[in-house]
Amino acid sequence: MQLETVVPWGRNLTEYQQMFGLTEADQSGRILGCGDGPASFNAEMQQRGHYVVSIDPLYQFSADQIRDRVEATYDTVIAQVKADPSGYNWQTFRDPDDLGRSRLAAMEQFLTDYDRGQAENRYINASVTELPWRDRQFDLCLCSHFLFLYSQQLSLEFHQTAIQSLLNVAAEVRIFPLLTLSRERSPYLKPIVESLTQNGYNTEIITVDYEFQKGANQMLRIR
Repeated sequence: MQLETVVPWGRNLTEYQQMFGLTEADQSGRILGCGDGPASFNAEMQQRGHYVVSIDPLYQFSADQIRDRVEATYDTVIAQVKADPSGYNWQTFRDPDDLGRSRLAAMEQFLTDYDRGQAENRYINASVTELPWRDRQFDLCLCSHFLFLYSQQLSLEFHQTAIQSLLNVAAEVRIFPLLTLSRERSPYLKPIVESLTQNGYNTEIITVDYEFQKGANQMLRIR
């Protein structure tokens, strides 16, 4: 599976803050967003004077093409949520339609910022295993809804290579969630944590203040 085949969903700054337990100090550093897709996180952080670079193969496409991709899959994705409402907590969103409106609003904010962001090298078409940087140019890397989530599609070796690639460019990496698409703890989590620990990294599994999908309320923090 390639990144560009993943149906993109836009999440906003508040969701990122909750998913990754972001403090003011975290947000003041240089942040790399991995697999951000059409999220408004970068745009909202830019408006607040913070520095974020987002990578995603989705950014090979134009704003119109991204909008078309989201709109083409919107009804199918919302229908899947409606078919299994008990799998989600409905405190943040009233119902699946409210969820859909929030996602589309985030996408619109992203698209408004997209062309300018590409010109400023804030939205970069890149693979997580082939990053265009060396050394630790970022203070923090945030990986949302990609690693671990697609464990059935992406191998353990891919995960290990991707995480090491992120650690090469960022002093700290946070990954959310730790569940697969089938809502089970990723089988890769334990061997990855063991390997990282053996190689001198500090790892923590942290419960966060975000749980839209039931059971998906933990992130992996690597330093």
